[in-house]
Amino acid sequence: MQRRIAVVAVLVMMALAACGSPSDPAAGGTTPTPSPAPAVTPTASPSPSLSAVPSATPSASPTPSPTKAAPPPTSGKPISCTGKVAQSKPVASGAGPGGSILKTGSAAVALTFDDGPDPINTPKILDALKQCGVKATFCVVGFRARDHADLITRIAAEGHTLCNHSWQHLFDLAKRDDAYIRKDLENTNKMILRAAPGARVAYFRAPGGNFTAKLVKIAAELGMKSIYWHVDPRDWESAKFGKGTAMVNHVIAAVERDVRPGSIVLSHDNGKPDTIVAYRTLLPWLKARYTLIALPDTAPTPPSPATPLP
Repeated sequence: MQRRIAVVAVLVMMALAACGSPSDPAAGGTTPTPSPAPAVTPTASPSPSLSAVPSATPSASPTPSPTKAAPPPTSGKPISCTGKVAQSKPVASGAGPGGSILKTGSAAVALTFDDGPDPINTPKILDALKQCGVKATFCVVGFRARDHADLITRIAAEGHTLCNHSWQHLFDLAKRDDAYIRKDLENTNKMILRAAPGARVAYFRAPGGNFTAKLVKIAAELGMKSIYWHVDPRDWESAKFGKGTAMVNHVIAAVERDVRPGSIVLSHDNGKPDTIVAYRTLLPWLKARYTLIALPDTAPTPPSPATPLP
């Protein structure tokens, strides 16, 4: 029995040796080769069309057509200049330096604006005067009259009076020789009349009010009366009275305090925006109490020539 079992065991062993192990390479078995994974061919991204490719240089936005710049505003809300208020101040009196005049010669009050024309402020004061139906006198500087002839034309066209304020506002004009002074005033008149051929320049105001008898005489020989002032709110003295609201309030208070029937009032339009603001309050106040006029532009009678000595 034992012999039979041993024979069977030997036979089994021999069979196993002939077949080999499937998992042991040393036993002579064959290692199964795994099936290769199927190759995955990457799908290429579709090439973008040329129309979809952004340009390296962005296309420029269309250039808008140039528009004309709006002119600076020349007036605010319309001014109401109605109503009358009685006043009882005494009539202006006195005389200016060098024989110049400082009063109108009647109960009417004359507003005068110096040193322009100014391309910003002069249109604003003209608008305000027009709204109130008031005429004034503009004492203009020669080279500014040349440079802003359109404003000289407007001043004359709207019924205001033009006054010669010298060519370049030299405070020492009276110290120059007669020929220089005459040429200075003649050139200023020439620029005024070039812009307003139908106007008459019947007045002269010395820069700074620095009149002398010589200046008054030469102006008279050129057909001009010399005008000083009765009321000076000193709107040019910002170092003392400030700017903005402080100056506006000062100008209003000074004019209301000092004006009289017959006053010639000095103010400035060139470079003085606070003065323009002040007159939006002053014009209704003044018109309610006084007749406001432009100085008449009739030429004075020239002096008779001196009788030659025998």
